[in-house]
Amino acid sequence: MSENIFIDEAIITVFGGKGGDGVVSFRREKFVPKGGPDGGDGGDGGNVIIMSSIERNTLTDFRFKKKFKAENGKNGQGKKMHGKNGKDLIIKVPVGTLVYDYETNELIADLKFPNQYVVVARGGKGGKGNVHFMNSKVQAPTIAEKGVEGETKILKLELKVLADVGIIGYPNVGKSTLISVISNAKPKIANYHFTTLIPNLGVVDMGDGNTFVVADIPGLVPGAHEGTGLGDRFLKHVERCYCIVHILDISESEGRSAKEDYYVIRNELEKFSPELSNKLEIVVANKSDLLDEKELNKRIIKLKNDISKKVIPISAATKKNVDKLLNEIWNNIKEMRIDRQKEILKSLKNAPEKLKLNIKPVDIEVPKKIRFEIIKWDEGVYEVTGKDVEILLKKYPIDQKDARIKILDILEKSGLEKTLRNIGVKEGDTVYLGDFAFEYME
Repeated sequence: MSENIFIDEAIITVFGGKGGDGVVSFRREKFVPKGGPDGGDGGDGGNVIIMSSIERNTLTDFRFKKKFKAENGKNGQGKKMHGKNGKDLIIKVPVGTLVYDYETNELIADLKFPNQYVVVARGGKGGKGNVHFMNSKVQAPTIAEKGVEGETKILKLELKVLADVGIIGYPNVGKSTLISVISNAKPKIANYHFTTLIPNLGVVDMGDGNTFVVADIPGLVPGAHEGTGLGDRFLKHVERCYCIVHILDISESEGRSAKEDYYVIRNELEKFSPELSNKLEIVVANKSDLLDEKELNKRIIKLKNDISKKVIPISAATKKNVDKLLNEIWNNIKEMRIDRQKEILKSLKNAPEKLKLNIKPVDIEVPKKIRFEIIKWDEGVYEVTGKDVEILLKKYPIDQKDARIKILDILEKSGLEKTLRNIGVKEGDTVYLGDFAFEYME
């Protein structure tokens, strides 16, 4: 497979950074034999941000790299030193990228302009150090919170080419030839009935600094809206365009009528998207050089009457009437194109050198009343488990003495001992809480 293949969809997984752990620490200074707690908080984990950029043209970067993780926050330190926050990870995508939640198919962001961004995975909050847990009863707490895990999301990225003009029509009607003569594009041109999988893009220079982008939309064949020929993947690229140039073979060299071709392609557009079917359409009769003038005029008049549209006869091969077509396109789109250019320039001009985000990190809130269940694994062996218990164990490290006391105190207030007695737990039985085993004592 060619490395230059156009990639317009990608599935990636993003991970917010984990928050740093709080630390258990005590002052150790000369002449201060019993210093108090001074454990600092962990830093917050970094966020994952997707940003549109004019530096990117395709989603090719995501063909092989599928996982992206922001930096973890650093652990707290003694002397009340706060751990450093993890760095945000900025993933650059082309302008025109749609970001979806892969699991729900919900649209998260439509990045139409440069430097637009969206936070797709927040980092976790850093844990509190033991300095926060000192009180009148506990003067030297050996407890500090764990850092919280960051968010994880599976995303679908979908690129819609930001072309001003979409060129549609049957394969082999001259779309690639036209793009090659009106722009700097060099598409592969051949006489075949199966379309390329790569949309050909070209920039047309109208002079005086005025340009517009044209895109040959491949894959548009009968049944495209249902996926035939991969047309449904490429029709969406036309949705961004200001107008559609519909090319027909007026010479009918393939044995099909221009009128029939027109309505088949229009039918595909209408079934795929009402928005597409309502776009401004410029109808072009190509390959006029293959007919004498009398026959050409006769067919053009008949085609105009058949489709009730203005028709511009051209020859992409000889460039006959191509200038007339370009002027027609430009006159129809120039105001919209100029307005968009102003918005893009404004977006670039106002882009901050560094993102200043005020994003609340992911935190774990321990419920006031813990819901739990008791599982009996064997005679005299039990486990306390449940979603709320998992939250509690994620918040406090059970291997710390005071953390265990706090965990058991919270569970006790939620009725743990009463429940254990009711199900027949006896003194000396083993009760597991996470990876920690307790000997039950009344």
